[in-house]
Amino acid sequence: MISVLVVDDQVLIRAGLAALLRTAGLTVVGEAEDGEEAVRLAATLKPEVVLMDIRMPGMDGLHATERILAAAEPPAPKVLILTTFDLDEYVYNALRLGAGGFLLKDTPPERLIAAIHTVASGDILLAPTATRRLIEAFVDPPAAAPPPELDRLTARETEVLRLVGHALSNKEIAERLSITEGTVKTHLNRLMAKMGLASRAQAVVLSYDSGLVKPVGQ
Repeated sequence: MISVLVVDDQVLIRAGLAALLRTAGLTVVGEAEDGEEAVRLAATLKPEVVLMDIRMPGMDGLHATERILAAAEPPAPKVLILTTFDLDEYVYNALRLGAGGFLLKDTPPERLIAAIHTVASGDILLAPTATRRLIEAFVDPPAAAPPPELDRLTARETEVLRLVGHALSNKEIAERLSITEGTVKTHLNRLMAKMGLASRAQAVVLSYDSGLVKPVGQ
């Protein structure tokens, strides 16, 4: 049963989300009304998923996401952003900070439940091709030389990172490299641990930041 921390500054929305999740068989371990409380509860309750609002008084959801993931011991919680604001820059910033997905508050209940299961499994909620287009639109130009941190990776891990950046699934990477999906997952988990990444989306961002993958047209 997936454990969830619900974060929203509006008490009725927060209570409604918590009730919905419990009805769907998920475990709501806590509720937070702002980013500061979310950071504190995430550290003590250690939920598998944090359902995070963006715009809240005081610390917003993006800063709270960053602090939660920076302070978390493995396995870090998966953060699912839930907001009324459909802005690409919000989505990009959330993914860059390590969020596993992004949904609007008018999302149907069944899709929200499915999204929680998706991010809990470690997958990106957005389609890989959509994630890639979004990152290409906002990512900074890569440095002239790859960051020295990439030296921590083996040649195979570097190749897996490059293929993740090209929006390939684990199955497609396995076929490309003639290895099993389980081996791909092992390489991905190891490279994410070495690079301090909290989500597959962050791995995609890193592949662009490092110059391993170049935006279309460059």
